[in-house]
Amino acid sequence: MSWNPALDPHCPTGDAVDAIDTVIIPRARDLGAFEVRRALPAPRRQMVGPFIFFDQMGPAELLPTRRLDVRPHPHIGLATISYLYRGRMHHRDSLGTDQWIEPGAVNWMVAGQGITHSERTDDETQRDPMPFFGIQTWVALPKDHEDRAPEFHHAPGSALPLMQGEGKQVRLILGSAWGERAPVATASEMFYADAVLQPGAQIPLPEDHEDRGAYVVEGSVTVAGDDFDSGRMMVFRPGDRVSLRAGPQGARLMLLGGATLEGPRHIWWNFVASSKERIEEAKEAWRRADWHSNPRFHLPPGDDADYIPLPER
Repeated sequence: MSWNPALDPHCPTGDAVDAIDTVIIPRARDLGAFEVRRALPAPRRQMVGPFIFFDQMGPAELLPTRRLDVRPHPHIGLATISYLYRGRMHHRDSLGTDQWIEPGAVNWMVAGQGITHSERTDDETQRDPMPFFGIQTWVALPKDHEDRAPEFHHAPGSALPLMQGEGKQVRLILGSAWGERAPVATASEMFYADAVLQPGAQIPLPEDHEDRGAYVVEGSVTVAGDDFDSGRMMVFRPGDRVSLRAGPQGARLMLLGGATLEGPRHIWWNFVASSKERIEEAKEAWRRADWHSNPRFHLPPGDDADYIPLPER
């Protein structure tokens, strides 16, 4: 998505980040068609592993007359993953990708030096309210991938590792965990998983990743004697053995983490970079709106009639 509550948030850096063992309560914002809850970046925590942005979208019902309608906008220095539980969303980008995002599938967009995309629910056949619910995340790229060419990869849910048993079902979306590896290649070591737990079921977090977190989407979990309801992200200390137990109604979790990057990242609007200079260059490139000769940004084919202009501040 293109909304940010702050264009240049103050975030912790260095050892102060890695030492934090905290609970994040997302900030809620109404986008008109639905509400989002943002867990990352947070005032006390910029990233969990390479994950630098984490939004819960919905749950909501999108009407034919009140749809998701995010016009073309730019990104640099990150990769995005939009993961849906319910509904569908139309992705178009400047590579020429035209892909409907549907529940359980992976849609991995690597911005690198620059990409433009739009996100809409513009299915003209929709006549009834459409349930819509999902998570959108950004993953910051390592420094040696910030200038790479943009890419887009799609993998259906049937192609993802699915682990079942002992009252839990875990779909590995990205990276490696619990002896499995997801099919879409990533620029750094990470894990991202959708876990559904029956009441009382337990799941251990992977021990082979430096940074780890868990977001409660539905239900509740108990960790080390403390209970956490939906809409909470827990971030755990490196090296600790952690197991989560579902509450009496069960739980749905997003589990995430991985290797920390070489340093903090700067965030401005939809841009993520290891230096402010990179962001200033991207701002100027988007401000010029020169889609024919601009080597960094182009509008998506088939969705090039309008775009989101650069914010004033």
